[in-house]
Amino acid sequence: MPNSSSISEFLLLALADTRQLQLLHFWLLLGIYLAALLGNGLISTAVACHHRLHTPMYFFLLNLALLDLGCISTTLPKAMANALWDTRHISYAGCAAQVFFLLLFFGAEISLLTIMSYDRYVAICKPLHYGTLMDSRACASMAAAAWGTGLLYSLLHTLNTFSIPLCQHNTVDQFFCEVAQILKLSCSKSDFLRETVNIYFSLCLIFGCFVFIVMSDVQIFRAVLRMPSEQGRHKAFSTCLPHLAMVSLLDSTVMFAYLKPPSISSPSMDLVVSFLYSVVPPVMNPLIYSMRNQELKDELWKLLSNCVLK
Repeated sequence: MPNSSSISEFLLLALADTRQLQLLHFWLLLGIYLAALLGNGLISTAVACHHRLHTPMYFFLLNLALLDLGCISTTLPKAMANALWDTRHISYAGCAAQVFFLLLFFGAEISLLTIMSYDRYVAICKPLHYGTLMDSRACASMAAAAWGTGLLYSLLHTLNTFSIPLCQHNTVDQFFCEVAQILKLSCSKSDFLRETVNIYFSLCLIFGCFVFIVMSDVQIFRAVLRMPSEQGRHKAFSTCLPHLAMVSLLDSTVMFAYLKPPSISSPSMDLVVSFLYSVVPPVMNPLIYSMRNQELKDELWKLLSNCVLK
């Protein structure tokens, strides 16, 4: 049986058995990837180029778009290449890089979504203090803290995961290198338990962020219901509810992926769950934050019109 020192590559999950289905999966993944690149790229360009959007909300949205671009670019290109060339291989270094960058972008995104919830809370519940609490220096510090949290989280878990001796086999039952699947290859019970404890601690922090977001939204809803303007209530609800829905999807699928009992685990279920937290949010976030925001839609339309006219 191989140990981690002799493993030079891993075998990822084959998405299909026949060549026709492999090519179909390639085109489907390519379409999803291009949609994510287009949506997040347009939002990033619009926010960066238009001074009208240089506000805290859009600054955080720009960071979210960059994180989504990084997250989906970490997993889908390799899956597409394997489907196109009928392979399953990923190098040991490539697998470690996938784990590192995915955890970095995911950890930073969870932190940023929590900060965005706080931004909405201050804007709606404490509007007189918004300029003081959310000035440019505070926003830059919060964004830097989100990226720094993701980096620290990623370094700790990646180093700990790939320091565990692996001696079961080199087959990862997932279309990308997922920590939960790599831990199944461990042959050291003590190291496995140590990383499992770290994962549970991380999940507790994720749940804590989710509770903070829910509590912030409850306070927002209470303030919104007291608004005399129906248009103001509609705008606040249309902003908060989609955000809460995507946070719920992201957090619930991640926690389910790592907390589900082995008795109900299966490759197909693991594939669906991982797809929901690693692919769906980067594709859906641009739709949620652009289609529900008239100001951003106007700037996107101007950007597209200028590109067509040129």
